[in-house]
Amino acid sequence: MSPTTTFHEYDDHAIQHAVEAELSWAPEVKSEHIGVSVVNGAVTLSGEVRSLSERSAAVRAAQRVRGVTVVNDELKLHERQKSDDDLALAVNNTLMWLDGVPEGAITAEVQGGTVILKGTVDWNYLRVAAKKAVERLAGARAVDSRIELTRKPSSDDVAEEVTNAFVRNAILDAERIQITVNGTELTLTGKVRSWAEKRQAVHTAWASPHVSAVHDELQIIPT
Repeated sequence: MSPTTTFHEYDDHAIQHAVEAELSWAPEVKSEHIGVSVVNGAVTLSGEVRSLSERSAAVRAAQRVRGVTVVNDELKLHERQKSDDDLALAVNNTLMWLDGVPEGAITAEVQGGTVILKGTVDWNYLRVAAKKAVERLAGARAVDSRIELTRKPSSDDVAEEVTNAFVRNAILDAERIQITVNGTELTLTGKVRSWAEKRQAVHTAWASPHVSAVHDELQIIPT
C-alpha cells in the first residue's frame, strides 16, 4: 500500500471485488447485469434485474460481505408487459399453494403492476413467505404487504424469551444486543458485526409467538 493510499480506499477496493464475487456466487442473480461501487463501506448496486426476487437476492448478497455497512439499491426492474388482470390471476394461484396459509386468509389487489396483499395470518414467517412468493412473479413491479398478525398475546417475559434465543444462536453476540419491550412490540438496539448477524437477530426476535412487531435499530460495526 502506498503512503498516499488511505485505509478506506484500500478497503473499498477489496469490498467491491468481494461483493462482485458474491453476486456471481448467488444462483438467483445475473451478476453480469449489475454494477458495484463502494465508498467508505457503503455499497451501491446499479443495473437491471429480471424480478423483485432477484433484486432482493442481489441486495442480500451484498449485505453478506464483510465490511459492508450500507447497501444502496439503485437496481432497475426489467419491464415485462402484463395486464393487471393476468397478474392478479397469477398472484391468486400462487397464494393458493402457500403451505400453512388458510384459503382466503390473504387477498390481493393489483394496481398498475403493484400488488397489495391484505389479510391476517398467525405467524410472521407466513407473511414473509407470501410477499417473497409474489415477488417472483413476472410483471410484479412492487409488492405492498399489509398482512397483519392475529397472534398477539402479551407476555411479561417476552424479553427474557428472546434474549435466551439470542444466547442459543451461534451467530449472535447476545451481550451486544439490547431488547426493549412495549406491549407486544420489540425494539432491538446495540451493535452487530455484519448484515448477516443483524438479519439473524431480527429473524430470531420474530420467531417469538408473543411478538407483533420488531423495530430494528441495530448498528453494524464491522470487526
